[in-house]
Amino acid sequence: MITQVTIFLENDNGRLAEAVRVISDAGLNMRALFLADTATFGLARIFCDKPQVAVEQLTAAGLRASATSVVAVRLPDQPGALAHLLEFCDSRHFSIEYGYCFTVDDGSAIDVLKINNPEVEEALVEEGFALVSPEEVYDL
Repeated sequence: MITQVTIFLENDNGRLAEAVRVISDAGLNMRALFLADTATFGLARIFCDKPQVAVEQLTAAGLRASATSVVAVRLPDQPGALAHLLEFCDSRHFSIEYGYCFTVDDGSAIDVLKINNPEVEEALVEEGFALVSPEEVYDL
């Protein structure tokens, strides 16, 4: 599993900039940022080189942050690859809370999924899916 930092932000101007400044001032390198919002709050999900330190620094600065375990799967960057992964998860009754995808320089896609099931990584490997290590994500 990979540790993702989740930051809960009020929907006010400057809140995201404040959170990113805290991470930057701590000397941490953000590798990816994904945003989601509702009418009253936003979520920033990030990968950085030292996720536990990021959570500590954000919390010390008065922001709500947590570390979340997610699974990252390397897929071919081609039509149908994500569908195949999701169909497999469905066949195993793995409930996906959320997910996001991005491409990387080697021509593959990294699909990140939040699945609360301790068997997910083993099942993915047994099916032939390539998991992405934490070090790979933190060094993107």
